[in-house]
Amino acid sequence: MKAEITETGCRARKAAGLLANISTAVKNKALLKMAEVLVKESNHIIRENAQDLEYARDKGMSDAMIDRLTLNETAIKDMANGLVQIAALPDPVGEITGMRRRPNGLLVGKRRIPLGVIGIIYESRPNVTADAAALCLKSGNAIILRGGSEAINSNLAIARILQGVLKETDIPEGAIQIISTTDRDAVNELLKLDEYIDLIIPRGGEGLIRAIVSMSRIPVLKHYKGVCHILVDESADIEMAVAISLNAKAQRPGVCNAMETLLVHRNIAGRFLPAIAEKFREAGVTLKGCDRTRAILPDAEEATETDWYEEYLDLVLAVRVVDSIDEAMAHIEKYGSLHTEAIITSDYNNSQRFLNEVNSSTVLVNASTRFSDGFELGLGAEMGISTTKLHAFGPMGLEELTTTKFIIYGDGQIRI
Repeated sequence: MKAEITETGCRARKAAGLLANISTAVKNKALLKMAEVLVKESNHIIRENAQDLEYARDKGMSDAMIDRLTLNETAIKDMANGLVQIAALPDPVGEITGMRRRPNGLLVGKRRIPLGVIGIIYESRPNVTADAAALCLKSGNAIILRGGSEAINSNLAIARILQGVLKETDIPEGAIQIISTTDRDAVNELLKLDEYIDLIIPRGGEGLIRAIVSMSRIPVLKHYKGVCHILVDESADIEMAVAISLNAKAQRPGVCNAMETLLVHRNIAGRFLPAIAEKFREAGVTLKGCDRTRAILPDAEEATETDWYEEYLDLVLAVRVVDSIDEAMAHIEKYGSLHTEAIITSDYNNSQRFLNEVNSSTVLVNASTRFSDGFELGLGAEMGISTTKLHAFGPMGLEELTTTKFIIYGDGQIRI
């Protein structure tokens, strides 16, 4: 296995050197063809996905996690549309920025270049196979994909379709590779390949990500979990706040940008909480509240200290009544994960304070946390969401998969 994984890294490194100089037109043509073939092969992908779903149910995975795993015709069309969107986006590779003339006459600037080889280790969501491969292809990076055992059949089916398109182009086949074994030793070997791989991006549960960070010799771009908050300010429009809160919690509770804690200003709690509780009850959401929440909603379960830190990834929500925007922001600072926070308010000053003072990677005003997503933000798709600030913060698209190098034009200058 060690030899096989090392050879995978070597092929990726060679491919990255070639891919960095392939034209935008060639990359876009490949992406559009991949989108076309994914839709054409929908039935094959769905059959392979059915095997994974059977395995997931046998393993007792939650409904929310099975939802993330499921592929149908609509999901495959969305996957293909993501590739089409990526093809339509500007190519960041080769962009020249910040050219300036130094006093000695040197012209100094920066050119955007690919990172090189990206390794992505992910769980459950087979659409990541297509999204990550497409983003890396467009940004000039080679990619090594390693999905979880619960999605192995789906991931292999998608990856082989993408690889088949590469064979018809001038793009080296090593640009997109997938680790076909579910043996965990493969991950251990992959994380040792600092000679070949430039960046590891893990996508999955906190346990997976912490394990990768502890083992990797390669830089890791990560977020451990998504404890996302919504603050319903005292000036919020209640109808808007109900709609946004319901969407943020119940639309897809098993994803990292779903709301996990709802903060409600005391001056609106008596009117807002009964209204949203009725909607949550209809959606099957279990509420865990502070004492003031339970005084208004007696059916809510008691929230403990650990609930404020919890990423439920399920139809469970922690609710806290706060005295002020300051108390809400202090709560987010203490218990949050730097992922995504939103405020529902009609007060412009409060909206600006929230935007300025909340230090998470995505901050929204009067919109659902579910918009913290590369596709929704116009990135075409995303490699993941980073809650660290080196070198990217938030959803990672094409630009975040590149870096810059200095380029300098002279006419004979020497340093004195």
